[in-house]
Parts: sequence; structure tokens; C-alpha cells
Amino acid sequence: MKRVVVTGIGMINSLGLDKETSFKAIINGECGINNISSFDASKHSVQIAGEITDFDPLSVMNAKEVKKADRFIQLGLKVANEAMEDASFSDDIDYERFGISSASGIGGLPNIEKNSIICNTRGPRRISPFFIPSSLVNMLGGFTSIYQKLKGPNLSSVTACAAGTHAVAEATKTIMLDGADRMLVVGAEAAICPVGIGGFAAMKALCTDNDNPKGSSRPFDATRGGFVMGEGAGALVLEEYEVAKARGARIYAEVIGFGESGDANHITSPVVDGPLRAIKAAMRMAGNPKVDYVNAHGTSTPANDKNETLALKEVFGGKENTPPVSSIKGQLGHCLGAAGAIEAVTTIMAMRDGVLPPTINYQNEDENCDLDYVANQSREADINIAMSNSFGFGGTNGVLIFKKM
Repeated sequence: MKRVVVTGIGMINSLGLDKETSFKAIINGECGINNISSFDASKHSVQIAGEITDFDPLSVMNAKEVKKADRFIQLGLKVANEAMEDASFSDDIDYERFGISSASGIGGLPNIEKNSIICNTRGPRRISPFFIPSSLVNMLGGFTSIYQKLKGPNLSSVTACAAGTHAVAEATKTIMLDGADRMLVVGAEAAICPVGIGGFAAMKALCTDNDNPKGSSRPFDATRGGFVMGEGAGALVLEEYEVAKARGARIYAEVIGFGESGDANHITSPVVDGPLRAIKAAMRMAGNPKVDYVNAHGTSTPANDKNETLALKEVFGGKENTPPVSSIKGQLGHCLGAAGAIEAVTTIMAMRDGVLPPTINYQNEDENCDLDYVANQSREADINIAMSNSFGFGGTNGVLIFKKM
């Protein structure tokens, strides 16, 4: 099968509006989680999130178009622009062989909430004609393909918190099987709204440390008490290796393995078996290489962090043989369907710069979480091969393995 490489990247999150600003803040151990400012959360049990407070949608769309696209689409367009510019294409590429693989866990939840209220209070005739096309998850790919003139396969992954990772895998498969020469992957999420926060809080999935937003998300720490919602987007340009080489592209990394699995156990309670099989599948495909770094799913929930640690130890043959592991969700919050794309970009940049991102807020050791989590401070390291994990509600799991080029 054909080889697939990464030639362009972009991201936006609560720590920055572009990849370089975001990554620098991540490496410096900064935290983008604060009290919610986009709506009055005073009556909510959870009042903290990783919001993007300084993004202007007019930077990617004109005023007339903005109302046709939910915020997650706007964020997706922002990172798509960055990744495409980063890839530095000439004008003579074949756009009929250039597709898109988009991802979101929830899509246009704020617009769904808004128009539901309008329907119930003002009547169905007052619903916006842009409501449905602004909210559908696949419209992220639809809008992006139009703006970028991409006429190849137009795919969409809607697999909860694994969606961004699955979008990378789907794009990789498409190129490997000669369905396209190039694929733009875009994962985006913007579900910080009253019903979004309220819904996850009702599940008891969110951290309630409202008085300590910067220290609220504590992946792998013994006192972790739930995840914190984040928003953002990540994008990657994938190309067939020979095509990228022929145009003299700068290549960040090669996708050498991916793994997917289902828990078949419970819709919201994770188990060890599902992630373990996904990791093993990715390792087999990659040829069981020596992995230098794992960017963990690391949600700061009691079950996930314990299970992920157990799975990694089994795959790598014990604590001593497991490479350094870290989670950036303590800094950004959990960006749901966008998390996998953002974390893939972060992993690739870590390989590029030779630095391990830290797991912030790690203060109290847990006997069930006993690996090297790069606690609180980044550190230099030679990263040739790295893994990125994503696990989602419904028992859906995805793992990527990158090799530095």
C-alpha cells in the first residue's frame, strides 16, 4: 500500500489562535481553562471550561456567511487555512485527487439549543433557514471543501472523543488505497453552551472545581475528579509520499500505524480491553517499533486514566519499558471530537522540536497511575516515533503512530 505523510498542520485552542502560539504555551505549561464567559453559568454546577475568547469569525468568513455556519465550522475553517498554507501548495495541484476527512463529536450544539428555544417560544416559523446546514457535523467538511476547492472524497467521522483520530485514520486509508493523493483532515468542536455544559454535568463526567479553574483538570493525579470541557480545532494535510516528495514538500512525519476497536461493553464507562486492542493493532501495523512518546487520551477521569495506564503497561511490557506519557487536557480541557486532531498536531510538533509536552497539575501519585507522565514541566527528548490515543463514549477507540521524517 502507499505511504502517507504529513506536510501541513494547524490548530486553535484556548491557549492560542495558531499552532506555534498554542504549542509554545503547551510546552511552557500554561493553562487555558477559566471561568466560563460566553454565557451566564452561575446556575450551573460546572462553571469552568477551556474557551477561546479572542477568535473573530470574520477572519475566515464574511459577515453574511458567518450566520450560516456554527462556531465549530468557523474554527475548522481557521485551522484548515493554516494547515493548507503550511503545506505550501502551488497552483497546479489536482484538486479532484484532494479530499477532506472532517470530524466533530457533537457539531452545532449551540445552534441546536438556540433554535430549539426559538421553536418552543416563538414558533417553528421563526426557525432560521440556516439552522440545519449550520449544525450538521459533515458541514465542517462541506464548508471546508468549498473554501479550499477540494473535489476528492468528502468524509466525516462522528465518533465522540475519538472522532479526530478516526478522521486521520480514514484519510490515511483513502490515500493508501489510492482513493486520493491528498487529504485534508479537520477536527473541530465548540460545544461550550448551557445545554452542553449542563448535559455533561448531569452525567457527573465534569470536574466541579469552580474555584480552581487552572488546577481543575488533573490527568493521572490521584485527586482527579472529571474532565473539563474545551473547544478548538486541529488540521493536518496528508499526502501520498511519492507525490509529496515529487513537489519538494517539507514532510513532518509519516503515519506508520493506526488501530481501531470497540469496547462492546457500556456506552459511557470505559474498560481496558478496547483501548488495549486498538493500541496493539496500531503497533502491529507499524511493525512493533520502539515508541519514544505517548500522547495520552488522559481525560482526568478516574476510570480512563487508570485503564489507559494499564493498557500501555501491558503493550510495552511493564512500567519500566513504557515510554514517557503525557496529557495536554490539563491545559486545554477536553476538546471532544477535536481532541484527536489537536493532539496529533501537538504530537507532531513535539517530534519536530524534540520536546515532551508536560502533564500539568500532577501532584499526587496514584498507585494505579504509576508511569512517567512528564509531570508539570516539559523536557527535551529525541522523539522518532510517537503514539497518540483517543477513546470515546460508545466504546469507540482510535490510536495513531507517527514516525519523524
